[in-house]
Amino acid sequence: MRPLTGKTALVTGAARGIGRAIALRLADKGVRLALADRDVAGLARVRSAVEARGARAVVLPCDLAHADAVERLADDLLRRWAGVDLLVNNAGVAYHGATDRCPLDRQERLVAVNLLAPMRLTSRLLPALLARPEAHVLFVASVLGLTPMPRVAAYCATKHALVGYAACLRGEYGRSGLGVTTLCPGFVRTPIIEEAADQPGRREPPAWACVTIDRVARAAVAGVERNRRCVVVDPVGRWVRGAMAAAPGMVDWLNLLGRGRRVAAKRRRLALLDTDPEAALRRVLQTQRAAPVESPMRRAA
Repeated sequence: MRPLTGKTALVTGAARGIGRAIALRLADKGVRLALADRDVAGLARVRSAVEARGARAVVLPCDLAHADAVERLADDLLRRWAGVDLLVNNAGVAYHGATDRCPLDRQERLVAVNLLAPMRLTSRLLPALLARPEAHVLFVASVLGLTPMPRVAAYCATKHALVGYAACLRGEYGRSGLGVTTLCPGFVRTPIIEEAADQPGRREPPAWACVTIDRVARAAVAGVERNRRCVVVDPVGRWVRGAMAAAPGMVDWLNLLGRGRRVAAKRRRLALLDTDPEAALRRVLQTQRAAPVESPMRRAA
C-alpha cells in the first residue's frame, strides 16, 4: 500500500514494544494514528512522541481481552474516520511454563487477546477496509506461529491460528485491494523478553540471536508498503522457517530425545511411592496441586 502519507491507521498494543515502534515509524511516514492499549500513561507518552514527529494521533484506551471493549473500539473508529486504511493487530500476551501448570483462566485471556481480539476487530472493520480502493491489515504474530516450542503451547496455538487466519484473508480479498501481511519476529528485545528473564529457569536469549525493535518496525512497515505475505526479520526466525520447510520432522525428533529414559524414571518413582499404581498416581497429583503456579510473561495488551 503506497503511499502511506495521509492514510489512517489503528495500532493495538501501542504503548510499548513493537507496537510503539511501528506507530512511530508510521508517524514518520505521515500516517494519522489511533493508538489503543490498556496502559493509559504509556499511550500518552507515545502520542507525544508521534506528535513530535509532526503526525496526528488519538489515544483509545482499551482492554482487548473483553469483546465489548473491542466492539466499542471499532465503533469509535467507524464514527471518527469511517474505519481505517491500515489495521495493525499487534497487542498480545504470553505465558511461559509447563502447560499442565498454566491455569485455564490465563489461557482463556491469552486466547482472547492474541486471537479473538484481532479476529473481532478485523471482522468489524472489514467492510470499511474493503470499501476503500486499497487497504491493509498487519498481523503481528511470531516465529512461534511457524513452528512448535515446548512450554508455550497456548501462545503457539494463538500464533499458528493467526498465521492461518491472515493467509486465508489474503487469499480471499487480495484481488479486492486488501493487502494482508503477517509479521513473524523471533527474539526481539521487548518487555516480554525482559519479564520472562526474571522467571526461575528462564534465561535471556543471547544478543547475537536478537534484533532491535526498530529493525522489526522498519521491516513491518516496508512489508505493508510492498504487500508482503510474511515478514521474518531475525536470523533465528529465518533459520526456523527454513528448517520447518526442509525437515519438518527434525523439531519433533529433538523434542523426543531422552523420552525412553524419562519414562523409565517415572515408572521407578511411581513404584517407590506405592505398590498400587492408582494410589501412586493420586499421591503425585496431590503434590502437583500443592505446588505454586508458574508466573506469566506479558506483552502490552
